[in-house]
Amino acid sequence: MALRYTKGQWSALTRFLEDPSLPLDNNAAERALRVMALGRKNYLFVGNDKAGQTLAGLASLVATCEANGVNPEAYLADVLMRLGSHPAARLDELLPHRWRPASASALDSS
Repeated sequence: MALRYTKGQWSALTRFLEDPSLPLDNNAAERALRVMALGRKNYLFVGNDKAGQTLAGLASLVATCEANGVNPEAYLADVLMRLGSHPAARLDELLPHRWRPASASALDSS
């Protein structure tokens, strides 16, 4: 039975041989899911619905930063300081995938 299943999945099982950019395993996806699974029990006790929504937004922001190779702590510290003076028409520059630290932005404009 197991061999029949493996034979039926052979194309998918050997796809990484055709494309070297594909990982041999799904450890990265498993690690990403583990963070939420470990916190699930704690998330039951956030206090109220609004606190749960706030926590979900913050967790999403941190995950987005990490997915884009951005240090979440540095990102939040910089963006929170810049929000008051940053032009509203250019707020997209402060999204994690486009963000550059304030010191790097000053170097770019000179």
